[in-house]
Amino acid sequence: MATGRGRLLQLYWRGLQAPRLPPGGVGMAPGPDGEAAGPAGFRKGPGARRAGRAVLKQCARGGKRCGQHPKDQLVSMERMPSEILLKIFSYLDAVTLLCAGCVNRRFYHLANDNFIWFRIYTTAFSPKRCNWKVNSAEKSAVSMKSLSVEDKEAGYWKKEFITKQRASVKAALAQVLQPVNPDTGLPVKTKEALSFSFSRISGLCWVIILKAKNGQEYVMEHTDLSVHDSSVTIMWYGKNWPQLAMLSALDLCGVMPVFMDRSKTPSKNGPRWHSLIAKYNLSNLTESTMIGWDSLIRIFCLHPGLLVGLWKREEELAFVMANLHFHHLVEKSTLGSATVPYELPPHTPLLDDHPEYGLHGYQLHVDMHSSGISYLCGTFRNLFTKKGSIENGYVKLVVIRFKNNTEHLPLIGKVGLSWRTDVFDGRIKSCSIMDVTLLDEYGKPFWCFSSPVCMRSSGPSDGPNFLGQTYCVDYVDLEGKVHVELVWIKETEEYFIVSLVLYLRTAKINQWFGTAY
Repeated sequence: MATGRGRLLQLYWRGLQAPRLPPGGVGMAPGPDGEAAGPAGFRKGPGARRAGRAVLKQCARGGKRCGQHPKDQLVSMERMPSEILLKIFSYLDAVTLLCAGCVNRRFYHLANDNFIWFRIYTTAFSPKRCNWKVNSAEKSAVSMKSLSVEDKEAGYWKKEFITKQRASVKAALAQVLQPVNPDTGLPVKTKEALSFSFSRISGLCWVIILKAKNGQEYVMEHTDLSVHDSSVTIMWYGKNWPQLAMLSALDLCGVMPVFMDRSKTPSKNGPRWHSLIAKYNLSNLTESTMIGWDSLIRIFCLHPGLLVGLWKREEELAFVMANLHFHHLVEKSTLGSATVPYELPPHTPLLDDHPEYGLHGYQLHVDMHSSGISYLCGTFRNLFTKKGSIENGYVKLVVIRFKNNTEHLPLIGKVGLSWRTDVFDGRIKSCSIMDVTLLDEYGKPFWCFSSPVCMRSSGPSDGPNFLGQTYCVDYVDLEGKVHVELVWIKETEEYFIVSLVLYLRTAKINQWFGTAY
């Protein structure tokens, strides 16, 4: 707000709200016996005291403070003429103007005024000038735009301003996501982008929107976050969860301020942009896949990558954990809308130069972790499979062979999934988070996911070199399957991965390469 004009408007507004006094002020009526008022406009002598007491008694009988307006004489913003409100709105910045438009229907229409938003638009995105000079082309362009302000529908320049702001966000993200790590095929600066997002500049965060069956919504912002090699784990917990029986769905969204100002700390109360990442059905949560439990909670897995913890006794929500892979994570968290997720760019089929030899030159990066502890982090290169390795609509890609002892790998530490609330915490044995990043022969991400998994007992081992209990880990989605076999070595008290196989859907391969397997 400009200093001089803002001060005048402030004084004017206070004047409208000031109590209205009788003409001449309190006690200006002539006193009894013809007493004249004093030079300051107040009565002299005992008549003034009697008049003051009379006024106080009258206020007391009316049950109101002395000097308070009648209800019909109150001045409020809603009763002000539209011309004055538009004048006040013209001094607001974009964020405050959007907030004002949320007050009521009248304010919404007034806050859409094209002249106000055209001034904001031209101030923010006007061409850079040198030595305070504007060439004739710029002058003519601005003048032509100003002439067309009245011809546009209400709110046109507000939409143009928001669209331009979103375009600037996309341009900034494109610069951050350009360099690619050759080992993972993911942007090198993804971790930096996520850390940057929690700085005072962007204000990006993640929320879950719990939707009740009666239409009510509960919005919860994340309470904890941990960043790993190729994924991020986000936690929500607290004491004010709605009852599970009331809920029907859960939306996971990325949220960030509509306008980013490097000179100001983002406000949570300002206008924010929601980008839908995934939707989940909670109607039959207890019938979903339960992957583990301990003495306090049971955990259920919902695809993709969501973990819901329920208290054993009450069967109510304890926490929610989302596991998000880095692949297109920043775009999904910022460039979608509140109802439609970010749409991945169209894929152009990559021609397979030797389709008769099957898949070759693939690279896999696997990470198994929980709460910042990594149990396995490895990269496997030059993976291949023959064209004949197709069975039941899947192509088999062997990563670790059971019969090759040199390929077997140990899991470091005691495997378990840590959870936490604001009251309790715990650890569920044999569960963890698995991150998989599979790159094709061109180094492009072919299949990526981050999901909770659990080790299950699979009976005694058939291998002659192992004398321990065997376990397996399985994961399935629309693009493929992962099957891991492990052996528990009692002497060293550690798990060894003795087999790791990926099963890729032939439909995904044909769509990716334009083949017809």
